[in-house]
Amino acid sequence: MTFDEVIFHGQNAVFTILRLAGPLLLTALVIGTIVSVLQSVTQIQEITLVFVPKMVGVFVVLLVVGAWMLDVSVGFGRSMFESIPPP
Repeated sequence: MTFDEVIFHGQNAVFTILRLAGPLLLTALVIGTIVSVLQSVTQIQEITLVFVPKMVGVFVVLLVVGAWMLDVSVGFGRSMFESIPPP
Protein backbone atom coordinates (compact mmCIF):
# COMPACT_ATOMS: atom_id res chain seq x y z
CA MET A 1 0.00 0.00 0.00
CA THR A 2 1.46 3.33 -1.00
CA PHE A 3 1.54 6.48 1.06
CA ASP A 4 -1.07 8.11 -1.21
CA GLU A 5 -3.49 5.22 -0.64
CA VAL A 6 -3.05 5.51 3.13
CA ILE A 7 -3.77 9.24 2.98
CA PHE A 8 -6.81 8.61 0.78
CA HIS A 9 -8.25 6.00 3.15
CA GLY A 10 -7.54 8.22 6.17
CA GLN A 11 -9.33 11.16 4.57
CA ASN A 12 -12.21 8.89 3.59
CA ALA A 13 -12.49 7.64 7.19
CA VAL A 14 -12.50 11.17 8.65
CA PHE A 15 -15.08 12.33 6.09
CA THR A 16 -17.28 9.34 6.88
CA ILE A 17 -17.06 10.03 10.62
CA LEU A 18 -18.07 13.66 10.03
CA ARG A 19 -20.99 12.59 7.85
CA LEU A 20 -22.21 10.14 10.48
CA ALA A 21 -21.77 12.35 13.54
CA GLY A 22 -22.83 15.60 11.89
CA PRO A 23 -26.61 15.32 12.09
CA LEU A 24 -26.57 14.20 15.72
CA LEU A 25 -24.09 16.86 16.83
CA LEU A 26 -25.86 19.58 14.89
CA THR A 27 -29.16 18.63 16.49
CA ALA A 28 -27.67 18.72 19.98
CA LEU A 29 -26.04 22.08 19.21
CA VAL A 30 -29.24 23.69 17.93
CA ILE A 31 -31.40 22.38 20.76
CA GLY A 32 -28.79 23.33 23.36
CA THR A 33 -28.57 26.87 21.98
CA ILE A 34 -32.34 27.30 21.91
CA VAL A 35 -32.77 25.99 25.46
CA SER A 36 -29.87 28.14 26.67
CA VAL A 37 -31.43 31.27 25.18
CA LEU A 38 -34.78 30.39 26.74
CA GLN A 39 -33.07 29.85 30.11
CA SER A 40 -31.36 33.20 29.84
CA VAL A 41 -34.56 34.99 28.95
CA THR A 42 -36.66 33.36 31.67
CA GLN A 43 -33.81 33.09 34.22
CA ILE A 44 -34.67 29.44 34.92
CA GLN A 45 -31.37 27.71 35.70
CA GLU A 46 -32.38 24.08 35.84
CA ILE A 47 -29.66 21.67 34.70
CA THR A 48 -32.00 18.89 33.57
CA LEU A 49 -33.82 21.33 31.32
CA VAL A 50 -30.84 21.20 28.95
CA PHE A 51 -30.26 17.44 28.82
CA VAL A 52 -33.77 16.08 28.34
CA PRO A 53 -34.58 18.04 25.13
CA LYS A 54 -31.14 17.19 23.72
CA MET A 55 -31.63 13.50 24.42
CA VAL A 56 -35.10 13.50 22.86
CA GLY A 57 -33.91 15.46 19.82
CA VAL A 58 -30.90 13.24 19.21
CA PHE A 59 -33.07 10.13 19.61
CA VAL A 60 -35.59 11.45 17.07
CA VAL A 61 -32.85 12.33 14.58
CA LEU A 62 -31.29 8.90 15.12
CA LEU A 63 -34.65 7.28 14.32
CA VAL A 64 -35.03 9.40 11.18
CA VAL A 65 -31.51 9.05 9.75
CA GLY A 66 -30.48 5.76 11.35
CA ALA A 67 -30.98 3.72 8.18
CA TRP A 68 -28.91 6.20 6.18
CA MET A 69 -26.16 6.10 8.82
CA LEU A 70 -26.09 2.30 8.68
CA ASP A 71 -25.92 2.40 4.89
CA VAL A 72 -22.98 4.82 4.97
CA SER A 73 -21.18 2.71 7.58
CA VAL A 74 -21.68 -0.51 5.63
CA GLY A 75 -20.56 1.18 2.42
CA PHE A 76 -17.42 2.46 4.09
CA GLY A 77 -16.62 -0.96 5.55
CA ARG A 78 -17.25 -2.62 2.21
CA SER A 79 -14.95 -0.18 0.42
CA MET A 80 -12.23 -0.80 3.03
CA PHE A 81 -12.45 -4.57 2.58
CA GLU A 82 -12.51 -4.26 -1.19
CA SER A 83 -9.34 -2.16 -1.10
CA ILE A 84 -7.38 -5.07 0.39
CA PRO A 85 -5.32 -6.56 -2.43
CA PRO A 86 -5.73 -10.29 -3.07
CA PRO A 87 -2.80 -12.49 -2.02
